[in-house]
Amino acid sequence: MKHVLGLCLRGMFLLVAFSVTAGCSNVPRASDREDAGGAAIAHAAAQLIGTPYHFGGADAHGFDCSGLVLYVHERAGLEVPRTAEEQSRAAHPVPLDAVRPGDLVFFRTHFHANSHRVDHVGIYVGRGRFIHAPRSGATVSYASLKDGYYRRHLVSAGRFWDGR
Repeated sequence: MKHVLGLCLRGMFLLVAFSVTAGCSNVPRASDREDAGGAAIAHAAAQLIGTPYHFGGADAHGFDCSGLVLYVHERAGLEVPRTAEEQSRAAHPVPLDAVRPGDLVFFRTHFHANSHRVDHVGIYVGRGRFIHAPRSGATVSYASLKDGYYRRHLVSAGRFWDGR
């Protein structure tokens, strides 16, 4: 009886997991085990689309760009630094032409006289798109690396999940 109950519970878990992941067709699914961590991160970020921007925010009430990255990675059991600049330095570098879902894309949007600091981050989800918390008054949303603004300001990519 315990064995049958265990099989039923496992089947229910798989059904629920499939139902939850099937609803997010904008995020590509991992095709192999190596990319599963990145796909989970991309999927978790997609679930937060529409959440308000909040400067310094790192919870479901509101996010800034690096707070979104922190929150999603914490849910995946990964520790990441708090700011976009710290995240860019700590992440394992990924060539820009080899980014995969779940990787982080880093931008330099404000140019200061003596600063080359990264000041914005997004979570790559595939097909040239990423999810980010763009600015005050906006919500967590998709953006495209093909967009002229983001293409001009993109400086690097990196990852914290194990897909090296």
